[in-house]
Amino acid sequence: MKATANKLRIFVVEDEALLATWMEDILVDLGHEVPVMATRLPEGCEIARTAEFDLAILDVNLNGEPSYPIAELLRERGIPFVFSTGYGGNELDPAFKNVPTLAKPYVIDDVERVVSSVMLSSIVDVPEKHSK
Repeated sequence: MKATANKLRIFVVEDEALLATWMEDILVDLGHEVPVMATRLPEGCEIARTAEFDLAILDVNLNGEPSYPIAELLRERGIPFVFSTGYGGNELDPAFKNVPTLAKPYVIDDVERVVSSVMLSSIVDVPEKHSK
């Protein structure tokens, strides 16, 4: 098990049950939590609008529908996200060309690297918490 110093709550959007379970297992092994998951676009949009989490991993293709509406909602809320795809990152909408992607099938080292990278790059946007 590879545990990280900071436990994150990660929203996973994946339409294939086996891959969703595999991603959840990887994230838990890395010391994170998966409080919510979605398999369909409408469900993913609702969770993206209302749930509390630190990061999202979005399958680009959800049963033939792109997950871009979920990504837009996350952008509006300022929640970092990455895409996952089995087709390579070349098919991404140009509006999301700078969003990191994870290749399927998932590999723990790749997931760890991308999650760490995204969280480090978004730290500038997170207000510091001061304790008294």
